[in-house]
Amino acid sequence: MAVPKRVVLIISVFVFLVHYSHCFYLPGVAPQDFQKGDELKVKVNKLTSTKTQLPYSYYSLPYCKPERIVDSAENLGEVLRGDRIENSPYVFKMREPLMCNVVCRLTLNKKTADEFKEKINYEYRVNMILDNLPLVVPIPRPDQENGIVYQQGFHVGLRGRYAGNKEEKHFIHNHLAFIVKYHKDPQAETSRIVGFEVKPFSVKHEYEGDWSEKTRLTTCDPHAKRAVTNSESPQEVDDKKEIIFTYDVEFQESDVKWASRWDTYLLMADDQIHWFSIVNSLMIVVFLSGMVAMIMLRTLYRDISKYNQLETQEEAQEETGWKLVHGDVFRPPANSDLLCVYVGTGVQFFGMFLVTMIFAVLGFLSPSNRGGLMTAMLLVWIFMGLLAGYASARLYKMFKGTEWKKITLKTAFMFPGICFAIFFVLNALIWGEKSSGAVPFGTMFALVFLWFGISVPLVFVGSYIGFRKPAIEDPVKTNKIPRQIPEQPWYMNPIFSILIGGILPFGAIFIELFFILTSIWLHQFYYLFGFLLLVFLILIVTCAEITIVLCYFQLCSEDYLWWWRSYLTSGSSALYLFLYAAFYFFTKLEISKPVSGILYFGYMLIASYAFFVLTGTIGFYACFWFTRLIYSSVKID
Repeated sequence: MAVPKRVVLIISVFVFLVHYSHCFYLPGVAPQDFQKGDELKVKVNKLTSTKTQLPYSYYSLPYCKPERIVDSAENLGEVLRGDRIENSPYVFKMREPLMCNVVCRLTLNKKTADEFKEKINYEYRVNMILDNLPLVVPIPRPDQENGIVYQQGFHVGLRGRYAGNKEEKHFIHNHLAFIVKYHKDPQAETSRIVGFEVKPFSVKHEYEGDWSEKTRLTTCDPHAKRAVTNSESPQEVDDKKEIIFTYDVEFQESDVKWASRWDTYLLMADDQIHWFSIVNSLMIVVFLSGMVAMIMLRTLYRDISKYNQLETQEEAQEETGWKLVHGDVFRPPANSDLLCVYVGTGVQFFGMFLVTMIFAVLGFLSPSNRGGLMTAMLLVWIFMGLLAGYASARLYKMFKGTEWKKITLKTAFMFPGICFAIFFVLNALIWGEKSSGAVPFGTMFALVFLWFGISVPLVFVGSYIGFRKPAIEDPVKTNKIPRQIPEQPWYMNPIFSILIGGILPFGAIFIELFFILTSIWLHQFYYLFGFLLLVFLILIVTCAEITIVLCYFQLCSEDYLWWWRSYLTSGSSALYLFLYAAFYFFTKLEISKPVSGILYFGYMLIASYAFFVLTGTIGFYACFWFTRLIYSSVKID
């Protein structure tokens, strides 16, 4: 009974991790306690739009500026995401409400009015941060009583028409009603910030006399307790228009504890749909995997028993099937160097995904640690170069290769080189649009240094270790003269079987893929890493099993060219991933700029290429293990 108990324990622990990983996190910073009257400084982040996918820094628009703009220190992931965190003139004191505080007065000219209009047309949002919490706009849900959805950031403005006028006008959100939620410590007099919300309004502020610093507004006056509650007389954006920026601050005590303050942000999506779809997908895949495994084990067991019972040479010659190609099955394939490179790169990706996912499930890469996920993935990828070099060199030596330095250079430069070239072109396009999403020269240099200074040497170290080890011995001898492959039935056509093989692995991930694409391109939080790890494990099993099944059928048809076929069978799921990304682009996104479309497909091409390398390698190793296992199980004279 020891084994079942251990299995039950492992499953219980995993289910616990999956269930709690979306609500537990290790914060990137320690909690900060504020006394009443302590200064709170709001920081501004990039302007974002789901219609262009091009972020801009907050001060690219002529908003009110502080006396001196100070950039916050950012990690590598934040810079690559286009985050530009700076200080702002929005400064207030803890638990001291403000009403109608004037930030500044601005008179537009044609250029600045056009800049605002462009951002309003593309539905840009302003992102702000207080105590590491992003600013959100609460929006009531019509389908639920007291249900609220939180959207990150507020719109720069909106478009509308005056009553009885057909001409469309642009209006700016110039009055911000901030709500700061805090949790009070019952013992001490300190408080911790647990929520940061805003209700934006467009108000054409009015005042009497000439403007000065002491001018009192008639539309919004703290002395007369006249607050802004609607946008009935909105502030138009046009040449020579005067805009007065104001804000209110309200403090609300909350029962939410500091450790749970991110739950509001992370539980925005429809959890029920997510749970149901994931479980449904996993059940289908597990069922298929069980079927496949059962067929394979029974059929193979029968085959091996039958082959081993054949007594005479005549009986063996009459036999057909996979045993007949034993003298050719381990013959090195065409372009074996390239296969070694791709397998090495796939091992590097596999290690990166697995390590990053484990860290994410344990809560180290929570959204509170902005850019942490991307930084972690990059650094883990760099250090996994060691495994890439080792895997490619071991395979290369098995193929009787001697020039290990050549294969090492290809492993170190091929995949990163192609991705870097695409990334460089895309970055040039972003730079041409003057977007903050363009990676600065300093960061580009840092990436090149990580690649050449750390990754390449590690690939060489891995290769050196791998090549010094004795070569992997084949379980059967290879004939000197290649055997002729008989004519294959239509369903064993390489292209057909490769395309069929990619459907099942893609089916295992496509529901989760929808949520990942939504988080990336519609700027929503993704934090269901427990699910993602589960889906990743299912993907591994699916890639392995579908490749083994198709490899078995191929060998039964006396076709021994399985090396590349095994890699491409599961790797073809990347084609479906790219096609799904194209479908998502045309059905879910409202991207209108050609540059933004090029960016989308460029980045999805890199993602699909990486997925191809990962799934191809999983399929290859599964098939490699399978062929070695079956040919070492039969007696061969």
